[in-house]
Amino acid sequence: MAAGTAAALAFLSQESRVRAGRVRSLRVPAPVTMDSFFFGCELSGHTRSYTFKVEEEDDAEHVLALTMLCLTEGAKDECNVVEVVARNHDHQEIAVPVANLKLSCQPMLSLDYFQLQPPVTFRLKSGSGPVRITGRHQIVTISNDVSEEEENEEEDSEEEEAELCPILPAKKQRGRP
Repeated sequence: MAAGTAAALAFLSQESRVRAGRVRSLRVPAPVTMDSFFFGCELSGHTRSYTFKVEEEDDAEHVLALTMLCLTEGAKDECNVVEVVARNHDHQEIAVPVANLKLSCQPMLSLDYFQLQPPVTFRLKSGSGPVRITGRHQIVTISNDVSEEEENEEEDSEEEEAELCPILPAKKQRGRP
């Protein structure tokens, strides 16, 4: 599922889902939960790569949204090239340099939530770092289970609709011009 679709569905609150569920012709989307966790790792001369991966058996949609890469305390004035190794649309592994940081001219780079699908490997291709990578690990889960409570609410709303009286036409008042 695309992250944009999940974000659009995530705004539905429980209350609006319940209200929408009472309208017979409206289909209520499956409950969507979206969790977001802080992510961070550091690349240096000692740790030249870091791999972010999730469990294969997990049915949730995972997205790693990068926010910033920056040189940290102890960095030398040298070029620090960071590359990302991930899979493209054909599921082929590709390596792409995403940052070239240097203490004297560009010590940090904002990536504006650059989104990647795990597994993702970050490598310090050149330089000794340390380079800090930060972002958000977003998890979107769609629940296809319909609880007993939701089924009872649907039955109750159908009974309420059956109990409603039909609308009668208005009576005309005599004696008015």
